Amino acid sequence: MDQVIDRILVIRLSSLGDILLATPVIRALRMKYPGALIDAVVKNPYADTLRCNPHINKLFLFDKKSASGLHSELIGRDYSLIIDLQNNRRSRALVKNAGCEIRRFRKLTFKKLMLVRFKLNLFVQIKTITERYAASAGVELDGGGLDLFIDENVEAVNFGDKNYIGLCPGSRHFTKRWPAGYFIELGRNLIERGFGVVLFGGRDDREICGSISSLITGSVNLQSDDRLYQTAADMKKCRLVITNDSGLMHVAAASGVPVMTIFGSSVREFGFQPYGVKNFILENKSLSCRPCSHIGKPECPKKHFKCMKDLTPQSVLDNLEKFTFTL
Repeated sequence: MDQVIDRILVIRLSSLGDILLATPVIRALRMKYPGALIDAVVKNPYADTLRCNPHINKLFLFDKKSASGLHSELIGRDYSLIIDLQNNRRSRALVKNAGCEIRRFRKLTFKKLMLVRFKLNLFVQIKTITERYAASAGVELDGGGLDLFIDENVEAVNFGDKNYIGLCPGSRHFTKRWPAGYFIELGRNLIERGFGVVLFGGRDDREICGSISSLITGSVNLQSDDRLYQTAADMKKCRLVITNDSGLMHVAAASGVPVMTIFGSSVREFGFQPYGVKNFILENKSLSCRPCSHIGKPECPKKHFKCMKDLTPQSVLDNLEKFTFTL
């Protein structure tokens, strides 16, 4: 007789984009096990990704100081199935000796290593991270996009009635950041063509958003100190968001906004493209040095940074016309 699955734990500790990419899997688990209790664990800084998610019964917040106590609490909840989408030392320690079935995310580390180090592409199919999460969890996706449920008390900023285009110039790693000067030139071109320009960013993007916005006359700087719900609410007012490969790319996708993403060291094989919305990826496919990393680097190993520098503001404008609308 098959085991009854009535208590499920989903673990995805970080980061912003990775957790959002897991939300269709949580939704699929709710559809497959409608009467089950479904809990989730994330790191405290990312709590808002799932705090208002109606498919989750209880959200647990992880930090290193209280990890042992959290382990005891989780084990005491007597789960019948654990979905570990983080699959690292910390996530394994959290559910050690759980005494139930644990399904863990397959990271394909060897394939990524071969592609980065030797440029040997063993990825027969390009699958999104969400699709790979679902395969690891043993669920079928419903074809919908990412979920980001916003606190009902959050209202979008009233920044005007123009057709606004959002720009997200930040990213944690240098090789994933399109040059700031290119964002400035692009923003000025968009303003000249009658569009409004809005800058989005988190706490770490304060300087870059401020400097870019100051050089694009008429732009609106909505960089915030990681106020996720406010950013998502404001993004929903945009006609399009142009972004690097970053967490905000996935926030835009979760907000249902068309996304144009500029890939530098990133490649589609790693699976982190925008999910569930109309999107376009601009990348330099002519370089033999891509990808130089599966997460990004603090500088270009070849010192030329052609993966980004060759993608000019004009090339973005040209592709925007093909992608979504006539500028």
